[in-house]
Amino acid sequence: MQLDEVMTQLKEMGNEKQKHILINHGAQEPFYNVRISDMKKLIKKIKKDHKLSLELYNTGNSDAMYMAGQIADEKQITKEILNDWVKKAYWSYLSEYTVPFIAAESRFGMELALEWIESEDECICSAGWATLTSLAIIKEDENLDLKKYAELLERVGAKLQTSKNRVRYTMNGFVIAVGGSIIPLSKKAIEIAQSYGKVNVNMGNTACKVPSAVPYIEKMEKTGRMGYKKKKARY
Repeated sequence: MQLDEVMTQLKEMGNEKQKHILINHGAQEPFYNVRISDMKKLIKKIKKDHKLSLELYNTGNSDAMYMAGQIADEKQITKEILNDWVKKAYWSYLSEYTVPFIAAESRFGMELALEWIESEDECICSAGWATLTSLAIIKEDENLDLKKYAELLERVGAKLQTSKNRVRYTMNGFVIAVGGSIIPLSKKAIEIAQSYGKVNVNMGNTACKVPSAVPYIEKMEKTGRMGYKKKKARY
């Protein structure tokens, strides 16, 4: 499919009346407010189209940017493109999902994640922690640097409460992912979560809440979901 054809279909699937919901979460024009379930139908039709993904991301349209991450080829994407994308990911929909998903599936995931968490930019730093979260979920424990992940847990324990707003959110999500998906570090993740306590995040004018890490991990254990892994980060 061509770019103009995809943009036309996205516009037709949009919901102008409900745009305020995403605006409350941080979205800015231009965007069409396309439901992910509707977008998936178009994504399924296109499958992977790396050239189109680059064109979509460069439109600056939030819906198109999200879709770009879903159809990008993880084998073709480069560090340069990922760094460009993360700089343009101006709100959580993009910085905590779109970019981290494709970054984690690429061969540069860990390398870029460790670079991004050092950034003073809130969205870039959040993207780094979200990428580390995705890596914990899609890679088997033996393919992860468990020593590094243990060090990262310690870092969260020491810095979460003084970190920026969305960084606190993604750090907490990282602890949940490690606790539930990396069995050798589950106990340590719970200890770290207990050390930093309640996480307060300004979620804007929304009903969204910050999940409490300890009960979340314990629930995974009770329901037999410890060690949970996915084949890919994108969905």
